[in-house]
Amino acid sequence: MGIFSVFSNKKQKEDLDKGLEKTRQSVFSKISKAVVGKSKVDDEVLDNLEEALVTSDVGVATTLKIIERIEARVAKDKYLGTDELNNMLRQEIEFLFTENNTTDGTEFELPSDKKPYVIMVVGVNGVGKTTTIGKLAHNFKRVGKSVILGAADTFRAAAIDQLSIWADRVDVPIIKQEMGSDPASVAFDTLKAAISRDTDVVIIDTAGRLHNKVNLMSELSKVKRVMEKIVPDAPHEILLILDASTGQNAIEQARQFVAAADVNAIALTKLDGTAKGGVVIGISDQFRIPVKYIGVGEKKEDLQVFNRKEFVETLFHS
Repeated sequence: MGIFSVFSNKKQKEDLDKGLEKTRQSVFSKISKAVVGKSKVDDEVLDNLEEALVTSDVGVATTLKIIERIEARVAKDKYLGTDELNNMLRQEIEFLFTENNTTDGTEFELPSDKKPYVIMVVGVNGVGKTTTIGKLAHNFKRVGKSVILGAADTFRAAAIDQLSIWADRVDVPIIKQEMGSDPASVAFDTLKAAISRDTDVVIIDTAGRLHNKVNLMSELSKVKRVMEKIVPDAPHEILLILDASTGQNAIEQARQFVAAADVNAIALTKLDGTAKGGVVIGISDQFRIPVKYIGVGEKKEDLQVFNRKEFVETLFHS
């Protein structure tokens, strides 16, 4: 890892450890019960492990994939002690992240050939969308990037107000219009402003609703078309915000948004307040979309670039 690795900071490691505490305690409690009184990994242990993973919000499909792989390793090696189970499980989870293009995240970096780098943020109301945008803006500023926000969730006055508060808090400009304005118009104005100001990063908020996927798809497509007139390959990133504390509901939200938009990155919020952090594993596996950011607290600094190795290491740290 380079000097700017997000996990080179001791405090961030500590924040991640604290943020995953509830999940770690829950997962290890269930795994411990799965192997209690057993000296080797047998069918009963695997059945118990399967139940432990499913009830840890990893998800049924992902759990079955993990169990099948562990079964294959047990069959190949003939005898494996239960003390090796944690290590096997850890390796298989890390393999899943690798297969799904989730990498060892580094600092809040941007492609050098994309300026402005345009991020369109999607997600239902209440998942921490506005807060995540504010934290993203803060962290990009922290590494020397200029940022501008676009308040394209024009269906709720509160959404515009909340984003404005965050813009003031982290001291970045915001482009907004009145409630009920055309979201695409806001996006257009934001990109025009970004180009005129030579801005590095544009973050566009969008309406957080899913009751009609046809309307959602139509709206997001229109916003994208308008942005492409200003920046031909925009948006470079469609970032889906999910609340980890909702467990399997987050997976269902992901399913609907992935169907309605070309989501290519995921941020999971509120990991610090839940024992359902296993959902990170299931979402990465089921949708083959990289988990890019995780929220492990309420402060501006508590949004971290996701690092699969550090996540798994922290999750299995006793």
